[in-house]
Amino acid sequence: MSESASPSPLRYPAPLSTYRFQLTPDFGFDRVAELAPYLRDLGVSHVYLSPILQAVPESRHGYDVVDHSRVRAEFGGIEGLRALSATLAEHGIGVVVDIVPNHMTIPVPESGNAQLWSVLKDGPASPYARWFDIDWAGGGGKVDMPVLGGGEPVPDGDVLRYYDHEFPLPDTHYRLVDWRRGPGYRRFFDVSSLIGLRVEDPEVFDATHAVILSLVEEGVVHGLRVDHPDGLAEPRGYLARLREASGVWIVAEKILVGDERLPADWDCDGTTGYEVLNRITRLFVDPAGERPLLELFATHTGVPHDYATVVRESKAEVLALFFGAEIDRLHASVGSDRQTLVELLAAMPVYRAYVVPGEPVPEESARIVEEAGRVAAERLPEGAPVGEVVQRVLTGPADAVTRFQQTCGPVMAKGVEDTALYRWYPLSCLNEVGGEPDRFGLPVAEFHASCREMSPSTMTTLSTHDTKRSEDVRARLAVLSELPGEWAAAVGEWSSKVSFDPALDYLAWQNLMAAWPIDPDRFFDYLFKAAREAKTSISWVTPDPAYERGLRDFVERAIGECGTSIAEFAARIEPYARSNSLGQKLLQLMMPGVPDVYWGNETTDFSLVDPDNRRPVDFPRRRRLLAETEARAGAGAGSPAAGGGLSWDAAKLLVTTRALNLRRRLDPAAPYLPLEADEHAVAFARGDRAVAVATRLPVGLQRRGGWGNRTFTLPHGRWRDLLTGAEHTGRIPLAHLLAVHPVALLERD
Repeated sequence: MSESASPSPLRYPAPLSTYRFQLTPDFGFDRVAELAPYLRDLGVSHVYLSPILQAVPESRHGYDVVDHSRVRAEFGGIEGLRALSATLAEHGIGVVVDIVPNHMTIPVPESGNAQLWSVLKDGPASPYARWFDIDWAGGGGKVDMPVLGGGEPVPDGDVLRYYDHEFPLPDTHYRLVDWRRGPGYRRFFDVSSLIGLRVEDPEVFDATHAVILSLVEEGVVHGLRVDHPDGLAEPRGYLARLREASGVWIVAEKILVGDERLPADWDCDGTTGYEVLNRITRLFVDPAGERPLLELFATHTGVPHDYATVVRESKAEVLALFFGAEIDRLHASVGSDRQTLVELLAAMPVYRAYVVPGEPVPEESARIVEEAGRVAAERLPEGAPVGEVVQRVLTGPADAVTRFQQTCGPVMAKGVEDTALYRWYPLSCLNEVGGEPDRFGLPVAEFHASCREMSPSTMTTLSTHDTKRSEDVRARLAVLSELPGEWAAAVGEWSSKVSFDPALDYLAWQNLMAAWPIDPDRFFDYLFKAAREAKTSISWVTPDPAYERGLRDFVERAIGECGTSIAEFAARIEPYARSNSLGQKLLQLMMPGVPDVYWGNETTDFSLVDPDNRRPVDFPRRRRLLAETEARAGAGAGSPAAGGGLSWDAAKLLVTTRALNLRRRLDPAAPYLPLEADEHAVAFARGDRAVAVATRLPVGLQRRGGWGNRTFTLPHGRWRDLLTGAEHTGRIPLAHLLAVHPVALLERD
């Protein structure tokens, strides 16, 4: 929450940390309950569950809700959730759940969504007509349903069947159209199977939140994560209503770009942490690698150095390809020139500029939209009504203002996240949600400054179900910024043996090395998705079987002919990647905020974009490893036997559990105090209780000859390193402090 917003009293304590679970039909509430002792030992204060309301039965993610009145049966239903909450409570652990206010799914068959079926059957006369954001006027009283792709619908009694689809007869209130066309309703991004909800309507809010709020009232649920608030008509009003109704800790999945800040008037405790993830990643990237990696990227792909150009072109493409229906509806509200509106949407630099109809336009919101207007004007014919369109979306009719806000996010998401980031990737660890891949490195002073401004209640993260690649994949990729010459030589060798698509190959080599070892099926699935997202050769709507066969052959040959060399390169950089991995983990767990650990990432995890990052986690192995690591760490304080010789997995698990358990003893509001350290280290204290020290840019450190005689001065008192058991006080050599691990976590005795 911003400093200007008055905090609401919470009925439950805010989490000290969270552990994110991806629930699936084969990993439900009972499986999480079995892990309660492990989670307690790990130091977790709350589990953080993916959506729990009834979704499509086979759904692996849960964002496709079909029934808000039930806890998902495949997970164990409401009784299973109650039992889980009770078990966790016995171990001192609370429950945070992910909620999806923006949309419901349109299942196949469509009768699986009772509210939608009623609307398709009875139209505006349905008692659920106000639930959905439908363009009745633009559709001439009917809602377009994009499902057709060959063949004819067949009447069957009182339903109309089209393959597995079914619709009520007579077809008075809907129209079946080609599946490539935009629908007659607001959707999630360009996903026509997810229909927008109107939770701004109190009746819809109450109906869709009744079960969640009852679980809060009952004490089963203790905190909420809000999915995609930027899609809502009025996020501020929604969050205020949710806070008033729930009285719990709330974080919003808000993507902040660059220097953007969370709106000061949002009644929530912060974001889900993408801005933190990106700052931490950049802290471990060497800016000296920018120029050679840009040149290498351009050489292999032919793509220009200028990222902004790629973003502009990508947004223009997705507007033309996917958002015709959205632009038509927006244009009907805004009026004026359609192309000017398109260029204004393409020029918007953020996911949303928060303007509420009927209220004064915030100064920052006006600045963002007006600057976008100036950028748009450069691409429009002289005399285009840019100023008029800008004013209409800022101060015009309520529907125009709101609809513009709701359209900006999908254009950013599809144009940048799902297109530009797959086209422009000199160093792909920078290509994350909300990231800026043309900004190499982050000065330590800038990192410290951002941490000092952070709220103690905002969430921090390194990996999520939406990240393009896991934290340890990024840790490996960051090393390339320090070894551009060696990397260029390796890629040159591999490319001389195997090549396929210049727009994709260089992305393939980066991620093949960074996710190594990876089997051909997993890697093909990743590259096939990347190619469709890039849209340079194929896309989701323009398949090409010949390209697909060529891509599969590339994957098989790349792994078969270059696998040994790739494995050798990954092994060669492992000490540096391990240093980055442990360093970023320690910083995230000890900086201000509520640290979230994505399931399985307490040890190394080399996952790529979903669904790869939703694969099952081997918890029995992690439980054994935790027991072994704790036993070994107690073997002899401060000696190599205490911490040296640990595997990367064991060392990361040790850092995670010691940091999370320390957080239980640490005041969440403990001040963040930067500490003077070497250029290859970042260090800070949390109040007078804890100190964290992490190595950064480890290749450069080794080239320099190591720590040498450089020292680090601890705050007053006697300190114990929780990773090794060694005791320290005063001024100590960094070579001694970081002799066993590239990080140190110290607690004052």
